[in-house]
Amino acid sequence: MTTAGVPATRSRVFDGWVVVGAVSVVLLVAGGLGFYGLAVYLKELKDARGFSVGWISGATSLFFVIGGLAGPAVARVIERRDVRLVIAAGGIVAGIALALLGQVRELWQLYLVAALLAVGNTCCFLVPCTTVVTRWFHRQRSVALSIASTGISAGGLVFTPLASTLINHLGISSASVILGIVWAGVVVPTATVIWPDPASRGEWPDGDEPVVGSTKAVPEDAGVPYEEAIHSRFFRVLVIAYVFGLTAQVGALIHLYNRVSDDAGTGIAGAAVLCVALSSVVFRLLGGVVAERVSLRRLTVTMFVVQGVSLAILAGASSATALLAGSVLFGATIGNTLMLQPLLIAEAFGVRDYARIYSLNLLWTTLGVAGGPFVLGVIHDITGGYTTAYVVAAILSLVGAMSLASRRRESRSSSTMAWAASK
Repeated sequence: MTTAGVPATRSRVFDGWVVVGAVSVVLLVAGGLGFYGLAVYLKELKDARGFSVGWISGATSLFFVIGGLAGPAVARVIERRDVRLVIAAGGIVAGIALALLGQVRELWQLYLVAALLAVGNTCCFLVPCTTVVTRWFHRQRSVALSIASTGISAGGLVFTPLASTLINHLGISSASVILGIVWAGVVVPTATVIWPDPASRGEWPDGDEPVVGSTKAVPEDAGVPYEEAIHSRFFRVLVIAYVFGLTAQVGALIHLYNRVSDDAGTGIAGAAVLCVALSSVVFRLLGGVVAERVSLRRLTVTMFVVQGVSLAILAGASSATALLAGSVLFGATIGNTLMLQPLLIAEAFGVRDYARIYSLNLLWTTLGVAGGPFVLGVIHDITGGYTTAYVVAAILSLVGAMSLASRRRESRSSSTMAWAASK
């Protein structure tokens, strides 16, 4: 850290943007080979090893649950240790786990490797990556996070077809080893330029010039203490809103291919999934710009409302045109709701204990991620179709919006807490 009287070493490009680019690459790999790739690997293991759909679904749920539970532990580590070490370690662990995934023969091996993959993925995914971006950017945080998190959607576009192609040509055993090497081989060297904060490079957030007379290398941002933040009304409201919103979102996304193929065939179903991914990338970038100019809370409410409208369209549509239009609208909300969650937490509670607060929020909202596909699947089986299931998903989205739109005043006296009531 630089000290008072020592000029910061300035480069032509603010180092924060280098960090954003590196974070985007890490999320590209972790999102593509982890979050999106898991479905590809498990489907192949079901066919090649004879595991039942039920047990494969259990492995998917375990991946999300273990990832959620590992988040707070990762947050505590990066508060005390260099985030580069955590991300690099996560890349190595995830790479090894992915290589082992293709070698499993027994059910217990599948669950053990899925748990290991979840831990590695968490160490180089949302908690450390969004934490470091929030440290580097204050005024331009929404734009920085929108660029960085675009890597997740891009990862699905790049690595999902790559993984599928490799598996088809080489088999799951050999392909998983190659993909594991790619994971570690890309993430570990990239982590070296994910500097923990501006002070580590003698700079200030957003590339600003030092404040005249300041004795610190970066502005002090005390923020809200962890215990106060997690017991605030706003934290509870945000959890509730995202549990409902993500139950609808993830459930509808997982079932989208089957939903569209029922009425328009597999060709249109594939196009619908592609529309969601591309729309997510484009509208996340636009959302990052808009988020700098409007209330984050109101923007999130709007996204959940639009998500509800898009799911209502997908519930009632039967033509290819209507189904694709609904998919584009749905994709526009996916990238933005995921980007807005860390932005809301950082703006409401500050940077001080951001990692721990965000990781706990993610742990609770994992209930929505893990439960969504199951809820919509059960409704489909009971009703014999997806119409009712997607109507329910639309309603859940609107419930999430209404939860976050509540304006009852926070009882705590903290000035930062007042943000939650005033927005």
